[in-house]
Amino acid sequence: MKSTKAAARYAKALLEIAIDLKKVDSILGDMNFLAKLSTESRDFELLVNSPIVKSDKKIAIFELIFEQFEKESLDFIRLVANNNRESMLPAIAESFGALVKESRGIVPVTIVTATELDSATKEGILAKVKGSVEGELEVTEEIDESLIGGFLVKMGDVHYDATIANQFNNLKQRLTR
Repeated sequence: MKSTKAAARYAKALLEIAIDLKKVDSILGDMNFLAKLSTESRDFELLVNSPIVKSDKKIAIFELIFEQFEKESLDFIRLVANNNRESMLPAIAESFGALVKESRGIVPVTIVTATELDSATKEGILAKVKGSVEGELEVTEEIDESLIGGFLVKMGDVHYDATIANQFNNLKQRLTR
């Protein structure tokens, strides 16, 4: 789900509330559930994006779906829906998770390869990445057979492309100049 500036502002406000109340972990659990629900349930996605269903009806449905949530999480969802921004709830939930990781010094890193990496190669890549960031790495591995070989490291807005396809493209550009 694409994050927006408004979603990030809502998420930041929710994080400040969670920190003040010392409920970051429980509210993070609520937001993770909301984010997961929005990616797995087409019905929920249709509900939050529906211009036909009025906000008060959506709030009533949210109260039933999220009855196990912290009071503050549910109050926050009501506030967002009352401002007719309920379609932003999935993006807010994702932004909240990212802000919590950032505040805890956790850096998400994705390594994309054509085949599964052996532990020595993986550790070598991670050693290079650790040298350029502060904090604890949260590593996700993905397999993309279209890469042919090499690897791609994604860390926020930074992408390091050491794939064979990229090397071929660079060689092609140098040869055709």
